[in-house]
Amino acid sequence: MVNRHTALKIRKTHRYLGLFIGIQFLLWTISGLYFSWTDIDDIHGDQFRNLQYQPKAFQSLISPSQLDVPLEIKTIELRDINGIPYYWINQKQLYSALNGELKEGITETEALYVANRFMDSSLKVTNVVRINKVNKKHEYREKLLPAYVISYDNDEALKSYVSVNDGNFQTVRHRSWRWFDFLWMTHTMDYEGRDNFNNIILRTFSLLGLITVLSGFLLWYTSSPTIRKINKKKRKKN
Repeated sequence: MVNRHTALKIRKTHRYLGLFIGIQFLLWTISGLYFSWTDIDDIHGDQFRNLQYQPKAFQSLISPSQLDVPLEIKTIELRDINGIPYYWINQKQLYSALNGELKEGITETEALYVANRFMDSSLKVTNVVRINKVNKKHEYREKLLPAYVISYDNDEALKSYVSVNDGNFQTVRHRSWRWFDFLWMTHTMDYEGRDNFNNIILRTFSLLGLITVLSGFLLWYTSSPTIRKINKKKRKKN
Protein backbone atom coordinates (compact mmCIF):
# COMPACT_ATOMS: atom_id res chain seq x y z
CA MET A 1 0.00 0.00 0.00
CA VAL A 2 1.34 3.44 -0.94
CA ASN A 3 1.94 5.95 1.82
CA ARG A 4 -0.16 9.06 2.36
CA HIS A 5 2.38 11.40 0.75
CA THR A 6 2.48 9.36 -2.48
CA ALA A 7 -1.31 9.11 -2.53
CA LEU A 8 -1.58 12.90 -2.31
CA LYS A 9 0.85 13.27 -5.23
CA ILE A 10 -1.24 10.87 -7.33
CA ARG A 11 -4.43 12.76 -6.45
CA LYS A 12 -2.88 16.12 -7.32
CA THR A 13 -1.47 14.80 -10.61
CA HIS A 14 -4.82 13.38 -11.60
CA ARG A 15 -6.65 16.59 -10.66
CA TYR A 16 -4.41 18.93 -12.63
CA LEU A 17 -4.20 16.64 -15.63
CA GLY A 18 -7.99 16.42 -15.67
CA LEU A 19 -8.28 20.20 -15.48
CA PHE A 20 -5.70 20.69 -18.25
CA ILE A 21 -7.16 18.29 -20.82
CA GLY A 22 -10.78 18.41 -19.64
CA ILE A 23 -11.75 21.06 -22.18
CA GLN A 24 -10.28 18.99 -25.02
CA PHE A 25 -12.08 15.89 -23.74
CA LEU A 26 -15.29 17.93 -23.83
CA LEU A 27 -14.59 19.03 -27.42
CA TRP A 28 -13.89 15.44 -28.46
CA THR A 29 -17.20 14.37 -26.92
CA ILE A 30 -19.22 17.22 -28.47
CA SER A 31 -17.71 16.71 -31.92
CA GLY A 32 -18.19 12.95 -31.68
CA LEU A 33 -21.85 13.43 -30.79
CA TYR A 34 -22.32 15.81 -33.72
CA PHE A 35 -20.69 13.38 -36.15
CA SER A 36 -22.81 10.46 -34.96
CA TRP A 37 -26.09 12.41 -35.01
CA THR A 38 -25.74 14.04 -38.44
CA ASP A 39 -26.42 12.53 -41.86
CA ILE A 40 -23.16 12.58 -43.81
CA ASP A 41 -25.07 12.94 -47.11
CA ASP A 42 -26.61 16.17 -45.81
CA ILE A 43 -23.16 17.38 -44.78
CA HIS A 44 -21.97 16.67 -48.33
CA GLY A 45 -24.85 18.84 -49.57
CA ASP A 46 -26.83 16.16 -51.42
CA GLN A 47 -30.06 18.00 -50.55
CA PHE A 48 -28.90 20.88 -52.77
CA ARG A 49 -27.72 18.77 -55.69
CA ASN A 50 -29.44 17.60 -58.84
CA LEU A 51 -29.46 13.91 -57.98
CA GLN A 52 -31.12 13.07 -61.30
CA TYR A 53 -28.17 14.40 -63.28
CA GLN A 54 -27.09 12.26 -66.24
CA PRO A 55 -24.01 13.05 -68.38
CA LYS A 56 -24.82 14.35 -71.83
CA ALA A 57 -24.11 12.07 -74.80
CA PHE A 58 -22.07 13.39 -77.75
CA GLN A 59 -21.47 12.24 -81.31
CA SER A 60 -18.86 12.86 -84.01
CA LEU A 61 -15.96 13.27 -81.56
CA ILE A 62 -12.46 13.29 -82.96
CA SER A 63 -10.00 10.60 -81.92
CA PRO A 64 -7.70 11.61 -79.03
CA SER A 65 -4.79 10.50 -81.21
CA GLN A 66 -5.49 13.49 -83.48
CA LEU A 67 -4.87 15.99 -80.70
CA ASP A 68 -1.70 18.07 -80.76
CA VAL A 69 -0.62 17.08 -77.24
CA PRO A 70 3.02 17.84 -76.24
CA LEU A 71 3.39 14.60 -74.27
CA GLU A 72 1.90 11.14 -74.54
CA ILE A 73 -1.69 10.86 -73.34
CA LYS A 74 -1.76 9.17 -69.94
CA THR A 75 -5.22 10.18 -68.73
CA ILE A 76 -8.27 11.45 -70.56
CA GLU A 77 -11.74 12.57 -69.40
CA LEU A 78 -14.69 13.96 -71.32
CA ARG A 79 -16.11 17.30 -70.14
CA ASP A 80 -19.44 18.90 -71.05
CA ILE A 81 -18.86 22.67 -71.02
CA ASN A 82 -21.77 24.80 -72.20
CA GLY A 83 -23.02 21.91 -74.31
CA ILE A 84 -19.68 21.46 -76.08
CA PRO A 85 -17.52 18.34 -75.49
CA TYR A 86 -13.93 18.74 -74.36
CA TYR A 87 -11.15 16.30 -73.55
CA TRP A 88 -9.30 16.89 -70.26
CA ILE A 89 -5.85 15.51 -71.06
CA ASN A 90 -3.19 14.42 -68.53
CA GLN A 91 -4.87 16.44 -65.77
CA LYS A 92 -3.45 19.58 -67.44
CA GLN A 93 -5.22 20.84 -70.57
CA LEU A 94 -8.64 21.06 -72.21
CA TYR A 95 -8.98 20.26 -75.91
CA SER A 96 -12.11 20.51 -78.00
CA ALA A 97 -13.43 17.03 -78.75
CA LEU A 98 -14.88 18.39 -82.02
CA ASN A 99 -11.90 20.11 -83.63
CA GLY A 100 -8.94 19.55 -81.28
CA GLU A 101 -8.42 23.21 -80.37
CA LEU A 102 -6.73 23.99 -77.06
CA LYS A 103 -8.95 25.75 -74.52
CA GLU A 104 -7.38 27.97 -71.85
CA GLY A 105 -9.82 27.63 -68.98
CA ILE A 106 -13.55 28.35 -68.81
CA THR A 107 -15.54 31.58 -68.56
CA GLU A 108 -17.99 32.64 -65.85
CA THR A 109 -20.92 31.77 -68.13
CA GLU A 110 -19.51 28.30 -68.75
CA ALA A 111 -18.96 27.80 -65.01
CA LEU A 112 -22.63 28.65 -64.37
CA TYR A 113 -23.64 26.09 -67.01
CA VAL A 114 -21.57 23.41 -65.27
CA ALA A 115 -22.92 24.32 -61.82
CA ASN A 116 -26.53 24.38 -63.01
CA ARG A 117 -26.25 20.79 -64.21
CA PHE A 118 -25.16 19.56 -60.79
CA MET A 119 -27.21 21.83 -58.52
CA ASP A 120 -30.94 21.91 -57.81
CA SER A 121 -32.66 23.95 -60.53
CA SER A 122 -34.80 25.82 -57.97
CA LEU A 123 -31.74 27.55 -56.49
CA LYS A 124 -31.19 31.19 -57.42
CA VAL A 125 -27.64 32.40 -58.10
CA THR A 126 -26.73 35.67 -56.37
CA ASN A 127 -23.04 36.05 -57.11
CA VAL A 128 -20.09 34.53 -58.99
CA VAL A 129 -16.48 35.21 -57.98
CA ARG A 130 -13.21 33.82 -59.27
CA ILE A 131 -10.59 32.82 -56.69
CA ASN A 132 -6.95 32.11 -57.50
CA LYS A 133 -5.62 30.98 -54.12
CA VAL A 134 -6.85 29.92 -50.68
CA ASN A 135 -5.23 29.23 -47.30
CA LYS A 136 -5.08 25.87 -45.53
CA LYS A 137 -8.22 26.63 -43.50
CA HIS A 138 -10.40 27.61 -46.45
CA GLU A 139 -13.50 25.51 -47.18
CA TYR A 140 -12.16 24.89 -50.70
CA ARG A 141 -8.72 23.74 -49.58
CA GLU A 142 -6.81 21.00 -51.43
CA LYS A 143 -8.87 21.34 -54.62
CA LEU A 144 -8.11 22.64 -58.10
CA LEU A 145 -7.39 26.36 -58.46
CA PRO A 146 -8.29 28.80 -59.84
CA ALA A 147 -12.02 28.28 -59.38
CA TYR A 148 -15.36 30.05 -59.62
CA VAL A 149 -17.33 30.43 -56.39
CA ILE A 150 -21.06 30.48 -57.10
CA SER A 151 -23.26 31.80 -54.27
CA TYR A 152 -26.99 31.11 -53.92
CA ASP A 153 -29.95 32.79 -52.27
CA ASN A 154 -30.20 30.32 -49.41
CA ASP A 155 -30.42 30.37 -45.60
CA GLU A 156 -27.44 27.98 -45.43
CA ALA A 157 -25.04 30.43 -47.14
CA LEU A 158 -24.77 27.88 -49.93
CA LYS A 159 -21.85 27.93 -52.38
CA SER A 160 -20.68 25.67 -55.17
CA TYR A 161 -17.23 25.54 -56.77
CA VAL A 162 -16.23 24.94 -60.39
CA SER A 163 -12.56 24.73 -61.33
CA VAL A 164 -11.39 27.04 -64.12
CA ASN A 165 -8.74 24.93 -65.84
CA ASP A 166 -10.74 21.73 -66.35
CA GLY A 167 -14.33 23.01 -66.16
CA ASN A 168 -15.27 20.41 -63.59
CA PHE A 169 -17.81 20.74 -60.79
CA GLN A 170 -15.80 20.42 -57.58
CA THR A 171 -17.92 20.61 -54.45
CA VAL A 172 -20.75 22.18 -52.41
CA ARG A 173 -20.32 24.07 -49.17
CA HIS A 174 -22.99 25.25 -46.71
CA ARG A 175 -23.43 26.18 -43.04
CA SER A 176 -23.87 22.64 -41.71
CA TRP A 177 -20.72 21.54 -43.54
CA ARG A 178 -18.82 24.47 -42.02
CA TRP A 179 -19.93 23.46 -38.51
CA PHE A 180 -18.83 19.92 -39.31
CA ASP A 181 -15.47 21.23 -40.54
CA PHE A 182 -14.96 23.34 -37.41
CA LEU A 183 -15.76 20.44 -35.09
CA TRP A 184 -13.57 18.17 -37.19
CA MET A 185 -10.73 20.61 -36.54
CA THR A 186 -11.31 20.41 -32.77
CA HIS A 187 -11.47 16.61 -33.06
CA THR A 188 -8.20 16.19 -34.98
CA MET A 189 -6.58 19.18 -33.24
CA ASP A 190 -5.05 20.16 -36.57
CA TYR A 191 -5.63 23.91 -36.28
CA GLU A 192 -3.63 24.65 -39.42
CA GLY A 193 -4.92 22.31 -42.11
CA ARG A 194 -7.64 20.41 -40.17
CA ASP A 195 -7.03 16.99 -41.76
CA ASN A 196 -3.71 15.81 -40.27
CA PHE A 197 -4.22 13.04 -37.71
CA ASN A 198 -0.50 12.75 -37.04
CA ASN A 199 0.12 16.20 -35.61
CA ILE A 200 2.12 16.62 -32.41
CA ILE A 201 -0.72 18.33 -30.48
CA LEU A 202 -3.10 15.40 -30.96
CA ARG A 203 -0.39 12.90 -30.04
CA THR A 204 0.50 14.85 -26.89
CA PHE A 205 -3.11 15.17 -25.69
CA SER A 206 -3.79 11.51 -26.49
CA LEU A 207 -0.86 10.47 -24.26
CA LEU A 208 -1.94 12.89 -21.52
CA GLY A 209 -5.45 11.50 -21.73
CA LEU A 210 -4.13 7.98 -21.25
CA ILE A 211 -2.04 9.10 -18.28
CA THR A 212 -5.09 10.81 -16.76
CA VAL A 213 -7.19 7.66 -17.05
CA LEU A 214 -4.43 5.49 -15.60
CA SER A 215 -3.87 7.94 -12.75
CA GLY A 216 -7.60 7.75 -12.05
CA PHE A 217 -7.41 3.97 -11.72
CA LEU A 218 -4.36 4.31 -9.50
CA LEU A 219 -6.14 6.94 -7.40
CA TRP A 220 -9.09 4.61 -6.94
CA TYR A 221 -6.75 1.81 -5.89
CA THR A 222 -4.90 3.95 -3.33
CA SER A 223 -8.06 5.47 -1.81
CA SER A 224 -10.52 2.56 -1.95
CA PRO A 225 -11.70 1.37 1.52
CA THR A 226 -12.24 -2.10 0.09
CA ILE A 227 -8.64 -2.35 -1.10
CA ARG A 228 -7.45 -1.11 2.29
CA LYS A 229 -9.45 -3.82 4.08
CA ILE A 230 -8.04 -6.50 1.79
CA ASN A 231 -4.48 -5.27 2.37
CA LYS A 232 -5.04 -5.19 6.15
CA LYS A 233 -6.28 -8.79 6.12
CA LYS A 234 -3.22 -9.82 4.12
CA ARG A 235 -0.88 -8.12 6.58
CA LYS A 236 -2.60 -9.81 9.56
CA LYS A 237 -2.21 -13.21 7.96
CA ASN A 238 1.48 -12.58 7.40
